[in-house]
Amino acid sequence: MFSKEANLSPVYKILFETAAESLIVTDQEGNIVLVNAMTNKMFGYEDKELIGHKLEILLPREYGKAHVKHREAYNHSPKQRSMGIGMDLWAKRKDNSKFPVEVSLNYFKTEGKTFVMGLVTDITERYKAEEQIRKINEDLEKQVEERTRELEESRRLYEMVARNFPDGTINVLDKELKYVFAEGSELIKYGLTSKDLVGNYFIPRLPEEAQKEGQEKLEGVFNGINCTFEIDHRNNFYLISAVGLHNTDGDIDQIMVVIQNITVKKKAEEDMKNTMEKERQLNELKSRFVSMASHEFRTPLSTILSSSSLVEKYLAKADDDPETIKENTGRHLKRIKSSVGNLTSILNDFLSLDKLEQDKVEIKPVQFDIVKFAEELIEEIQPTLKKDQKVSYTHIGKTGLYIDRQMLKNILYNFISNASKYSPEDSVIEFSSKFDKVELTISVTDHGIGIPEQDQQHLFERFFRAKNVTNIQGTGLGLNIVKRYSELLNGEVTFKSKEGKGTTFNLIIKKASVKEPELLTAN
Repeated sequence: MFSKEANLSPVYKILFETAAESLIVTDQEGNIVLVNAMTNKMFGYEDKELIGHKLEILLPREYGKAHVKHREAYNHSPKQRSMGIGMDLWAKRKDNSKFPVEVSLNYFKTEGKTFVMGLVTDITERYKAEEQIRKINEDLEKQVEERTRELEESRRLYEMVARNFPDGTINVLDKELKYVFAEGSELIKYGLTSKDLVGNYFIPRLPEEAQKEGQEKLEGVFNGINCTFEIDHRNNFYLISAVGLHNTDGDIDQIMVVIQNITVKKKAEEDMKNTMEKERQLNELKSRFVSMASHEFRTPLSTILSSSSLVEKYLAKADDDPETIKENTGRHLKRIKSSVGNLTSILNDFLSLDKLEQDKVEIKPVQFDIVKFAEELIEEIQPTLKKDQKVSYTHIGKTGLYIDRQMLKNILYNFISNASKYSPEDSVIEFSSKFDKVELTISVTDHGIGIPEQDQQHLFERFFRAKNVTNIQGTGLGLNIVKRYSELLNGEVTFKSKEGKGTTFNLIIKKASVKEPELLTAN
């Protein structure tokens, strides 16, 4: 199977070599049959060097035997899943260095054989960040414990300890919750001294919304109930910990209140949370792509394989009936070309979405003529349309634009491709543009199957496909990408559709010529 596929370089260059993550395909015995360029780069191997080796070559030696058992269990009951949930997974490079990874698995069958597709992500940077956050937490906890213990051991060391306490203050309060002692770096930050506070009430210095809770908790410390709570004051976060101080009779007549500014820690945790959430969404996207790819690639790859085999047979008999052979080979080559186009479309959608998710898309406006642009687009897309389909184009207004030309092309290519895909043969696709002052409106109308009303609210969601198109090839990513492209162009996408009657998509860009206006008004 894969020896034939390897000859189809256009397909696999797109499928494997442009992927941003490591993709590895193995057979049921764990033999590596296919890897992409990122795999070789990530693990330090040369091209094709891994082919034929057991997958365990990429694992540290201590995990090899256990992985064989895991693989056998997975082959017994294969399914889409993430590997090693709740575990630390490690991979091994050619130079025997180890690095942490995440792995998503799926499987697919073709020609009676089962293959496993794995997507491997190098999480070294996240691993380092988690270690850094853990160290920050440990250091902060250690500092609090150390300072608190010193104060409890000897009140004579209060001032020395407090003045060296990082990002906070140490306070001693009496039963009326008045300051007996106050010192720390936070006082200096706000221009205060211990003399400014001693004898004053502590509670009024808390934010108003925290005063009731603070008083209840601190009064409870005099009853032997130590407390810890957080407050938020003007986007600064403070951790307040209080313990009782016993006199010589064993009674609690004072309490020590340690206030620590944990803003840096909080923001670091929030940043990590946001980073991990974004990474979770990206990993979910990649996992869904592996699942979708396993399903969507099966049909075109099978078509390519079967058509390639038939073309070989026809060419072997070329002398028998040249005209028939030419007709048959032409038909199958057209099927191969169509399948390659489907694979290219799927991968382009995923790569575009991946760039959008990672904020790697740059706006590059250029000056161009909308009419010439539209005519070139129609000429380019014509060979992909169904039999006898035509695109009718009209324009009203100025023709000079100053926006990102490639991004506009991607949006309109999607509109026209969808119009063709969901319309019958021998139909007309209406394509129009109107440029009034600086507002550009482009519409694409088809007379095809339309969109069910109950599906319309979900149309721009990732991977969503309407219930009446499940038998038509597609990823469900195109319109989500179009919507995000339109927002980058300071525009919006609207549509009207009726099931069985057709659909109109509109792209409205409110500032399509905000630069070099003297060059754009000539038309």
